[in-house]
Amino acid sequence: MKRTRIKLFAILVGAFIAISFLGGSAFWNMLGLTKDLTIDGRAEIVRPLPGGFTTGWAAYGGDGKGTRFSAADQITPANVQNLETAWEFHTGAFRGHENVRRSSAFENTPILVENMLVLCTQFNQVIALDPAKGTELWRFDPKISTDRKPGNQYNCRGVSYWKGTQSSVGSLCASRIFMGTVDSRLIALDAITGKPCPDFGQQGQVQVRPSEPLVWPGEYQITSAPAIIGNTVITGSAITDSVRTKAPLGTVHAYDTRTGALKWEFNPIPQDPNDPAADNWAGNSARGTGHANIWSTISVDEERGMVFLPTSSPSPDYYGGNRVGDNRYANSVVALNAETGKVIWQFQTVHHDLWDFDVPAQPGLYQVWRGGKAHDVVAQVTKTGMVFVLDRDTGKPFLPVEERPVPQGGVPGEVLSPTQPFPVNTPLLVNDRLNPADAFGITLWDKLACSNKIKNLRGDGLFTPSTVKGTLAYPFYGGGANWGSAAYDASRNLMVVNLSNVASFSRLNVKELDRRKTGPITDRAEAAPMEGAPYTMSRGMLASPLGLPCSPPPWGVMAGVDLSTGKIVWRRTIGTTRDLAPAGIALPFGTPNVGGPAITRGGLIFLGATLDNYLRAFDVSNGRELWKGRLPAGGQATPMTYIYHGRQYVVIAAGGHAFTGTKTGDSVMAFALPVRSLK
Repeated sequence: MKRTRIKLFAILVGAFIAISFLGGSAFWNMLGLTKDLTIDGRAEIVRPLPGGFTTGWAAYGGDGKGTRFSAADQITPANVQNLETAWEFHTGAFRGHENVRRSSAFENTPILVENMLVLCTQFNQVIALDPAKGTELWRFDPKISTDRKPGNQYNCRGVSYWKGTQSSVGSLCASRIFMGTVDSRLIALDAITGKPCPDFGQQGQVQVRPSEPLVWPGEYQITSAPAIIGNTVITGSAITDSVRTKAPLGTVHAYDTRTGALKWEFNPIPQDPNDPAADNWAGNSARGTGHANIWSTISVDEERGMVFLPTSSPSPDYYGGNRVGDNRYANSVVALNAETGKVIWQFQTVHHDLWDFDVPAQPGLYQVWRGGKAHDVVAQVTKTGMVFVLDRDTGKPFLPVEERPVPQGGVPGEVLSPTQPFPVNTPLLVNDRLNPADAFGITLWDKLACSNKIKNLRGDGLFTPSTVKGTLAYPFYGGGANWGSAAYDASRNLMVVNLSNVASFSRLNVKELDRRKTGPITDRAEAAPMEGAPYTMSRGMLASPLGLPCSPPPWGVMAGVDLSTGKIVWRRTIGTTRDLAPAGIALPFGTPNVGGPAITRGGLIFLGATLDNYLRAFDVSNGRELWKGRLPAGGQATPMTYIYHGRQYVVIAAGGHAFTGTKTGDSVMAFALPVRSLK
C-alpha cells in the first residue's frame, strides 16, 4: 500500500469546556464543521438473493468476484447486540521480529477452506486454525528477512486456495494454499498439512523477479492474495513509489498451479509498439518509465474466463514529463483473457496520473438488477471518491461517464491531460475542495494556522497539479477508498464502501536547489528522490499545530450506493477519537480508515478499519451503527464471517498498522452469539 502516515495527536480536553459554555451549535461552527456529509436514506430489497453465495468465505474478498458477501444470516439487526468474544488467537508474529514491529501492518483477512481458517501474518507465516476454537492446527514460516526496509511495510493481506480436479483425493497437495511474500516469492503449500508442495517451482516456491535491479531489497514485494482461476495462479506486485523514473515494470505473472511454470506475463506499460495502448505514450516514453503495478487485489470471472486488474500510476508518481500522454493501461481497470493474458478491454479512471491516484481497490464483479433484468457489471471505487460502473463484457460505462475540464498549469516540462473522466450519476463520495474559511481547528489559533496553510497552497479542486509552491490534495493520496475495497448486497443493488475524508499537500522541489538528503524511501519518509526527473517530491498530511487534520470532520465516512441508478442512498460518519484523544475522549469526528467492509444476508455490515480499536456492525439498509466490539489493537483489516457447526462467527485481524499509529499486536478475534441463545 502507498505510504499514508496519518498523525492524529491529542484533542484538547478544553474542547469540552467550550461545549458547555458555547452550546452545541456554536461549538461545531467554531470548529469549522460546515459541510454535513450525512445522507439518511434506506435501501430496500428489490429481488431475492441470487444463487451462488455460500455461508463461508473461501477466497480473499469472500469470492473471486470480490463481493465480500456471506449468505450467513444467524446474526441479525435484532440480535447483534448480543455478540460476544468467541475466541482470541495470538499469532506470535513478532517473535524474532520485534525490531521491525513499527514497520508492519496486520491487514490480513482469513479464508475458510478444508474445515480450517487459514491466514498469514505480517511476516508471511501461514497459520491454520480450528474455526470453532481458534486453536492452531499447523504453521508454515518462510523465514522472511527483517533487514529489507520494505517500502510497503511487512504485510500480507491474504492467502488463496486451489483444489485440483485431477489430483487424487488424499494425496499431498491435492488442494493448495498460495501466498505471495514480502521478498517476492510465490509459495504453494499443501492445504491439509501446511507443507510446501515439492512439484511447484523449486520445492514449493517461485521467485518473482523484477524487470530492473532494485535500489534496495524492500523496493519490490507481493502483499496481496494471488488470484486463482482454473489451474492458473496470478500475482501482481507492490513497488515503492517515486524512487526513480526508470523503475521496475508492474508486470503481472501467471503460473500453472501444479508446476509453477510461467503461463503468461502482462505489462500494464506497453512494451510492444504495436500494442493499441502504445499510442497513449508519446514517442518512446513507455520505455523510460516503470510501475503501473497491481498492488491491490485481482478479480476473476470463472464463467467468462476473464481476469480484472486494478492498475496503479507510472513512475514517478508526481511528475510525468518523461511519460507524456494518457499512459494507458496505467490507472485503469484492465480485463484480460485468463488463459492467454491478452487484453479484452480497458477503462482508464485517471489520465496521466500526477497525484498517486492508483486504482487501489479490487474490482467488484457484481450483478445489478435494472429494468426487470440482471446486468453483470464491474464496479470500481477509487481514491478520488468516484465510483465507475462498467459493463463486464465490454468495459463501456453501465452508468454514464463524461470527460470534464480540469485544472492546468503544471511545472515546466509537464504536459497535463486537459480533461478527466467523471461519473455523471454519482457525485463524489468525499469532499474535493477546501477553502481557507472551512479550515478546522479546536481553538481559534489552530483554525487560523490551518487557514493560513490552505491559503499558501494551490487548491483549484480535484486534479490540481503539483507545483513548486505546493498543492492541496483533497482527497489525499491514501483515499477516498483504498485497498479495503467495497462490499455488495445483490438483493438491494447496494454497494457499500468506507472512505477517508482528509486533505494533504504535495510539493515539487527543483533538484539543483534542493539540498535535503533524498536517499531511498523508507517506511517513515515523506520525501522522494524521483531520480531521472528534474524535481524531488515531498508530501504529507495537512495538519494543524496540534496535529489534527486541517480539513473539517467527518474524517471517515461509509456510503451505500444504489448501482442501478448511481444514487447515494445513505452516508454515515465512522469512527471516533476514542484511541486518539487523551483520557479516551470519544468525539464523533470520524477517522481515516484502513480496511474494508463485509456484508451478510442477515442484513448487517461488519467493519473495522477506523483508528479507534473497534469492530462495528451496521444496518445494511440505512447504515446506522448497531453494535461495536472492543479490539486489543488496531483493526486495520477487513473482517470475514462464516457458519461452522451451526454457529456464525465474525473474525477480524487486530494487529494495528504502523503508518496509522494504531496499537500493534498479533491477535485474531472471533465474535459470535452466545451458545445458549442458539439452542
